Amino acid sequence: MGESVYKVIQLVGTSTESFEKAAKAAVERAGQTIRDMRIAEISALDMQIKDGKVEGYRAKVKLSFKFEG
Repeated sequence: MGESVYKVIQLVGTSTESFEKAAKAAVERAGQTIRDMRIAEISALDMQIKDGKVEGYRAKVKLSFKFEG
């Protein structure tokens, strides 16, 4: 097996419905332009609050993909 190098980037996905949908949005959008994605790790979750109510969910996602160059 040869050696490989992977790059890790951080993304922030958002959703008005859930943390899961926020994380999924980040990965799926990245998949439109990044090839050979390998691992997605949720590094933080937070919520946007307005007038005492949850207005949105955010997921910070670390995404790794094979480095080609």
